[in-house]
Amino acid sequence: MAGHSKWANIQHRKGRQDAKRGKIFTKLIKEITVAAKMGGGDASTNPRLRLAIEKAKGQSLPKDNIDNAIKRGTGQLEGVVYEEVRYEGYGIGGAAVMVDCLTDNKTRTVADVRHAFNKNGGNMGAEGSVAFQFKHCGQMIFAPGTDEARLMDAAIEAGAEDVVTNDDGSIEVITPPNDLATVLEGLEAAGFKAEFAEVVQKPLNESVIGGDDAMKMQKLLDALESLDDVQEVYTSAVIDE
Repeated sequence: MAGHSKWANIQHRKGRQDAKRGKIFTKLIKEITVAAKMGGGDASTNPRLRLAIEKAKGQSLPKDNIDNAIKRGTGQLEGVVYEEVRYEGYGIGGAAVMVDCLTDNKTRTVADVRHAFNKNGGNMGAEGSVAFQFKHCGQMIFAPGTDEARLMDAAIEAGAEDVVTNDDGSIEVITPPNDLATVLEGLEAAGFKAEFAEVVQKPLNESVIGGDDAMKMQKLLDALESLDDVQEVYTSAVIDE
């Protein structure tokens, strides 16, 4: 057993994303473009692109937007050239924070990220300052009440790396990054539907933050996530609702 309020945190995150759907579309289009640029426009041979497209469909991004993003990535259409960049830092109580961005102007992006940290009680660290506290992996989360034994059998059969039951009853399935799409398809074929499925930077150790510190930490995370160039924010902090 592991984790604290994992399910509540996932649901809270999904709620915040739904409230920012216009910005979500922009981030999805960027990710599809970069995925196609790096691995080609064929989703069947490009796991990152396949996941990006599935995520986009889950957010009801129109098919034309998806197709055009792929064409921009493969050079069939002209478009902005994005670069991947990561920033690391600390939040409230020293919680580790990693910020993944896609940008066409690193000078602008680093200034915006540093400002968000400084204004909200955090501070940016040097490259590598917190990265060792995270594991790059595929992560799926299934709702409390899911048949643990059957899910575990199906996950192992599909090629998962680990299955973890959290304190709140939710179940995590962990995979190597490039195997997430394949394992997800295997679990869906077995009748399981993940509420969350992404390649993530998973914290190796989590710290629960409550009270005023929780509100401050959430404000910092919201400030970072609201930046146009930010794709994902990962943290070792678990906000206690």
